Amino acid sequence: MSGLRPAPAGFPGVMPAPPVIAESGDPFTSLRVVDAVARLERGVPVRLDALVDRLNAAHLDWLFTPSVVASVLVTLQANWMADYRNASGIVIDDGPGGATVTLEDSSRVDPWIVRQALREEAECREALAEFARRDRVAGGG
Repeated sequence: MSGLRPAPAGFPGVMPAPPVIAESGDPFTSLRVVDAVARLERGVPVRLDALVDRLNAAHLDWLFTPSVVASVLVTLQANWMADYRNASGIVIDDGPGGATVTLEDSSRVDPWIVRQALREEAECREALAEFARRDRVAGGG
């Protein structure tokens, strides 16, 4: 755009982003959860509440709830079972301290979780491209 001048001195440099409430089925939510899951220690049960807390601490402009994170974990578990025909890769259990998730401690987890993240990232990019194609807020491009 021509004719624009620099912002006045003292003008905020970064515009704050509005808060985002994580939703089940949203690829932007799923990608953040998959990212957190990819970093979990293998072979050790992790409390769902601890994972939710970690997500909320890492993404201060987002709000993750246990039910939304659990829905992503169930989807990951189903994807694992479809790919490997067993339930040992991602185990969701109800322990004395609440729900836990345990990732299999094997060499096949890392490449698999990377594929899950890439799938979610592609869905995010498609959603952004679709948003950019619309010429009105209400859609109907």
